[in-house]
Amino acid sequence: MDAIDVLIKYWGHTQFRLKQQEIIKQVINKKDTLALLPTGGGKSICYQVPALMREGICLVISPLISLMDDQVRFLKSKGIKSIAITSGMHYNEIDIALTNCIYGGVKFLYLSPERLQNELVQIRIKEMNINLITVDEAHCISEWGHNFRPAYRHISEIRKIIPNTPVLALSATATNIVIDDIQNNLDFKEHNLIQSSFIRENLSYVVDNVEDKKSRLIKLVDKIKSSVIVYVGSRKAAKEISNFLLNNNYSSNYYHGGLAAKVRKERQESWTKNQTRIIVATNAFGMGIDKPDVKLVVHLELPSTIESYFQEAGRAGRDGKQAYAFLLANKLDIQKQKELLILRYPSITEIKTVYQNLANYFQLAENVLPEQAISFDMKNFTERYKISSLKVFNILKYLEKEEHIKLSEAIQTSSKLMIKISNSELYKFQIANKYYDTFLKTLLRSYTNLFNNYVIINEQEIAKRLKINTEEVVRLLNKLVQLEVVKYTPKNNNSLITYLKARKDTEKLYLEERKWEERKKYEKEKLDKISSYLIDDKSCRSKLLLHYFGEKESDKCGKCDFCINEKRQNIKESEYNKITNKLENILKDKELTNEEICVLFPNYSEYKIISIIQYLFDNDRIGKFGNKYQWKSNK
Repeated sequence: MDAIDVLIKYWGHTQFRLKQQEIIKQVINKKDTLALLPTGGGKSICYQVPALMREGICLVISPLISLMDDQVRFLKSKGIKSIAITSGMHYNEIDIALTNCIYGGVKFLYLSPERLQNELVQIRIKEMNINLITVDEAHCISEWGHNFRPAYRHISEIRKIIPNTPVLALSATATNIVIDDIQNNLDFKEHNLIQSSFIRENLSYVVDNVEDKKSRLIKLVDKIKSSVIVYVGSRKAAKEISNFLLNNNYSSNYYHGGLAAKVRKERQESWTKNQTRIIVATNAFGMGIDKPDVKLVVHLELPSTIESYFQEAGRAGRDGKQAYAFLLANKLDIQKQKELLILRYPSITEIKTVYQNLANYFQLAENVLPEQAISFDMKNFTERYKISSLKVFNILKYLEKEEHIKLSEAIQTSSKLMIKISNSELYKFQIANKYYDTFLKTLLRSYTNLFNNYVIINEQEIAKRLKINTEEVVRLLNKLVQLEVVKYTPKNNNSLITYLKARKDTEKLYLEERKWEERKKYEKEKLDKISSYLIDDKSCRSKLLLHYFGEKESDKCGKCDFCINEKRQNIKESEYNKITNKLENILKDKELTNEEICVLFPNYSEYKIISIIQYLFDNDRIGKFGNKYQWKSNK
């Protein structure tokens, strides 16, 4: 079956988009390939089609559970057997899933880069017929990119296990330094880049140096009656802005990485199904979002890089229709980002001090490597050691990048239990310790597989069965831990810290200061670039963005704030007033599209009419519902 036949059979499309066919051809020819396609450019088809054309299974390495779940759900709806291995699965479930990938006709196996490092996973992959390794969001591999994720640096190790399997790396944004970094770190046999233009012809970029951002936001969501994303810089701001919108009678909710996974999923689904119109979020929201009817993305704060801004703004207009990306920022935002940059780069001495304090806080001796993640109360820690939580967070993220620890931010986790001793040893313990006999029998009757791996338990349910209080259940479990009978991890709402390397003495903790300073300098340059974008009022916004990503030759977009103002200046005042007055009379009583309006002005060029409509729209004189305009009575 040819690529086009697969596309028609499973997707119902009769032709490929952008560079899809060229990318698929490279993959079929077993060439390592880096594919750069803009947000909404159809990256998933580039690995799904060639994988379906050949025998075997496609291994997809993806950074988020939600991304994996969405893809698995989509493929299953097409009758394509797919599996995602996620952190919520028990050992037995993972074992069965991996076995099915060897013998069960599975075509796609999704897992995280962290899971790929698991020994069991690597052993089973060796037994699979892998026809393609796909690395999604490949920019995460580069320290010089945004969203750097240390585990991505280890993906290339899988190539030693399956050396003849080609790699397809996918990303929506990458500068030249990141492009090289991706290919080098994935051990490409030879560099092979296929890149589509980053141009988004339907997207209008607008920078507004406004002081009263909340009032401007209200005007924007009034003007553009569609699904909306509002990006903010902190969890506190996400909640505050969402509540502000709710208090003004707009359908809104907030989203950030600190919410429980279930809550995040519910809020995203509510927004996706248009039950919630506006989602106010930190940058934790958006990777893999494929909602076609988002007509407006608003940034209420200046992002730290152009890459982040471009990717987040690109979540508008996925259906190819006119959409808007508004950046509401001013020079105060630049100063704020500069201050945050300083906080993100504490001194090496400060890093070592926090590393030592962390060991003291956990009562962790030198050269000890804890088996399990440790609950970490950030508030308690910062109060005890009198240091700002933001500084501690940035230090922990640095130690994570250097792979000393892994920080799992505050999420609700369930209690887990495992019996540490064998069945026969437990029986002897019960005979010798009658006090614990009934309690242990209840545990064994309530939960299976306690001898093999950790099992999620509920202390309240155990207490109810034994007719004792929950505190007593917790006390008995902790006593059994002390007696080395069980391993018990209580539920918590704190962050979790996993030590990836044994705890070192700070004198032996090697932290490369030169590399640290280089990284700081590089991020400062990134901040300077987006600051320049913000204050530049003499260039087309689209051209500025495309130039940053290496597209030196591009035309003006005709849609951004600069282009619209430039067009307005080229229209005579008498013409502008005549057309505007007629538009006001017409649009007060009815809603019309661009095309319907242009028909009413046969003596003027379509270019001139659309330029004036866009200018009036940008200046709050007219509003938009779907693709129709109406005069705003409040002006």
